[in-house]
Amino acid sequence: MISILLDSSDKDLAVGVAKDNVVIDSIQYEAWQRQSEMMITELEKILKRNNITKDDITNVICGIGPGSYTGVRISLTIAKVMAMALNIPLFTVSSLRILKDDDKPSICVINARSGRSYVGVYEKDKTILEDQIMKNDALKDYIAKHQDYVVCGDVTYLGIEGKRVNLLTQMISLLPYLKEEKNSLGVTPVYMKD
Repeated sequence: MISILLDSSDKDLAVGVAKDNVVIDSIQYEAWQRQSEMMITELEKILKRNNITKDDITNVICGIGPGSYTGVRISLTIAKVMAMALNIPLFTVSSLRILKDDDKPSICVINARSGRSYVGVYEKDKTILEDQIMKNDALKDYIAKHQDYVVCGDVTYLGIEGKRVNLLTQMISLLPYLKEEKNSLGVTPVYMKD
């Protein structure tokens, strides 16, 4: 089983390939506002490097948001086209959930700009706090009240350190909990902004 893994919902561009639910190759780096220029090229590199053809690919897994308006659309559009063109299953996952720590309850955060953050709180396969937008002051209060939780994501804009994980390793580890999208072309990104 060959899975293609895609996420560009925040500053990072993340592209990977997993074989039998183990990531065998990945590319993840900051590409803020350049994901649209680079994602296809990076995907082609990784497929070529691993001698993977379109016929080898069995599914695609994609971060669906919340996050950057353009970033979320880039990876999801590529994933939808692949699923449709190759007639393979598409699985989507919260872009916050893939930030979580495996061992501790995790407050997962993405900058929503304008003094706000996208926040989801998870522990193992359970959701403690559904994905939502929170004002940064309220988020800081939440973090202060939950000091036994780990804060995950790029939270330097809040003036604190956050744990960074390999998005693609997290993504493939969540596959058993994900549902296949029945209508891949009808999947819409999760934006959460008004």
